[in-house]
Amino acid sequence: MSREETVRAYYRAVDAADYDALAALLAPEFVHDRPDRTLDGRDAFVRFMREERPRTDTAHRLDAVYASVDAAVPEVVARGRLLGDDGEELFGFSDVFRFASGDANAAVDHLTTYTD
Repeated sequence: MSREETVRAYYRAVDAADYDALAALLAPEFVHDRPDRTLDGRDAFVRFMREERPRTDTAHRLDAVYASVDAAVPEVVARGRLLGDDGEELFGFSDVFRFASGDANAAVDHLTTYTD
């Protein structure tokens, strides 16, 4: 799976509440930096998404996915919108995914979220 495919699979897993698939995409040392908190560790992140996430009736709509052209910088940026179950836009976001290595099949080890 390419890094871009991994990023798209991440959003599918979150939106479908498929926490096993989500965990499989993340490195054990995964860190998520978001505007309201930092989640350290894959297990802590998956637990948050499963049990503590403020809203689960949402869907991510991606407008663009950009991959780094420099193999030494294994990053993918996704830009999109979070929608409520009624289709209302809750906010826009840009997520920067960093991978554990330059290997195309590497797991995500860091995610930084920016919102508008």
